[in-house]
Amino acid sequence: MMDLCVKPLSAKEFTVEAPASKSILNRALVLSAFTEGETILLCGSYGEDTRALLSCLHALGVGVERTPQGLLVHGTRNVARKAAIDVRDSGTSARFLTAVLAFLGGDFTLNASKQMCGRPMELTALLEKCGVSFEFFGEKGRLPFRMHGAGIQESALACDTDISTQYASGIMLAAAVGNKPFRLTLTGGGATSSYLAMTAALIRAFGGACERNGNLFEIVPIARKPQTFSVEPDVSAACYFYALALLCRAKVTVRGITRESLQGDIRFLDLLERRGVEIVRSAEGLTADGTNVESYCGFEEDIGDFADQAPTIAALAPFATTPTRLTGLGRSRYKESDRLHSICKNLYMLGVDCRADEDRLTVWPRLPHAGCIDPCGDHRIAMAFTLIGLKTGGITISEPDCCNKTFEEFFPIVNGLTTR
Repeated sequence: MMDLCVKPLSAKEFTVEAPASKSILNRALVLSAFTEGETILLCGSYGEDTRALLSCLHALGVGVERTPQGLLVHGTRNVARKAAIDVRDSGTSARFLTAVLAFLGGDFTLNASKQMCGRPMELTALLEKCGVSFEFFGEKGRLPFRMHGAGIQESALACDTDISTQYASGIMLAAAVGNKPFRLTLTGGGATSSYLAMTAALIRAFGGACERNGNLFEIVPIARKPQTFSVEPDVSAACYFYALALLCRAKVTVRGITRESLQGDIRFLDLLERRGVEIVRSAEGLTADGTNVESYCGFEEDIGDFADQAPTIAALAPFATTPTRLTGLGRSRYKESDRLHSICKNLYMLGVDCRADEDRLTVWPRLPHAGCIDPCGDHRIAMAFTLIGLKTGGITISEPDCCNKTFEEFFPIVNGLTTR
């Protein structure tokens, strides 16, 4: 897709729809795919990450049909024990399926995009200790690889969460579709992540047991799963539009969002509220009303539990009245890009002073000038820096189709809200 020029926001009151939460939908797909029986996942649109997972499930012999309601999953425990799958750019597909297939046992080859092959897969080292053998076709501990094993025999493991909580979530999901009770001990800085709480809630919603005592999860496999399960809209995606309530003094409604969401990014709304944005519940969803906000202070926050919003906050920071200092961002360096580097690279290019340390980001207020954003292949960088263009104009997004990973409709929606 050609570079996209972002025009200033013209709509000051609008309602939009976000796609299905990738985090919830991909977990629900795993839980419904590897257990017997049919489940309808009620959901709206979804992006490339979910399509990647669907292609992997198809290769493993799991039938999934798109219906007017969502996705009809024909779950089975009798999946292929020898297959080649391609997780493409999808981190959840890579981490979740590596764990599930290790627990099942078999001979599997996992391929991925160049970008995903550059991301860490420390989970392989843990699984090697459990008897799974890996043949790495490139760098050790990274995709692509072949894995072979007779199934995980252990009934307890410990998993580090410093780099990614998806490893632990993958093991939890694997245990939930397994055949025996399992105990998982968490170590590292991500042990309190809302994504782990989300995984536990999904396991319980699908008929398994998942109890937490400190850093220990005790999991009992799913006995009887639901016939239907409703997938929340993606709060991460919604936050780009909610941010406009503060940035452009707009009134924004996103359909289907609730304050009780399982997604940790709902805490972004707390930051908006503390700066004068009114958050209002309705039957349609949540509305963020910033029409009475004259100015706002910078953000002094530990956002480790909703770090996907670091680029969003960084896009708001130049227009604040005081500096922004964000902490808890160490794991952001291992996403689709090194997000701290990507944020600073693009802010510098726009003339905004900023500094990134190991796990923190500081941004000083300064009106950005025009420029072309390089998202570094990262959908969240592309969407977040679009906000600056909606405020000032003069911003061009290079390779905007990277947003297809999670939100294909993002730029069509944005274009409908701008000046003609």
